[in-house]
Order: sequence, then C-alpha cells, then structure tokens
Amino acid sequence: MSRNFEAEIEALRKQIDAIDAQLVELINQRADLAQKIGRIKKTHNKPALVPEREQQVLKHVQAINKGPLSSEAIRDIFLHIVDESRKLEK
Repeated sequence: MSRNFEAEIEALRKQIDAIDAQLVELINQRADLAQKIGRIKKTHNKPALVPEREQQVLKHVQAINKGPLSSEAIRDIFLHIVDESRKLEK
C-alpha cells in the first residue's frame, strides 16, 4: 500500500476519533438532562415514561436527518439513547 493511502486513512480515522469523543460528551450531556428531568418528575409524582414525548423525539431526529444514514437507522440509534435516558430518569 502506498504511504499516501495509509496517511489518508489515518487522517480520516483521527477525525472519526474526534467526532466519537464529541458524541460521547453530547450523549452524556443529554443523559444528565434526562436525570434532571427525572428528579423534577419524581418531586411532582409524574411518570418517567411519556410515550408521546418519546415519539416526538424520534420523529424529530428522523425529520432533521440529512443522511447518509437512513431515517430508520437514526431512529434505531435514538431508540437506544431514549431507552437509556428513561432508565436514568427513574
């Protein structure tokens, strides 16, 4: 393999690593907000699960998706994020 090929791949992988670090930070910020919402709900005796809100989130992320991931893929990713966030709210 040529050095140019390897250098190009390595540069792209470094960009991916940087984006992954940002994603982890943002997901954890989102999780922190979910915990805060959970504490507020608990003090007001409200349920952690609000299906309408979860559907609203999923529809929103699908609507703003510009690809290349499919809307279904984005929905699947956010289903997991929302599920984990709900666990934190409890």
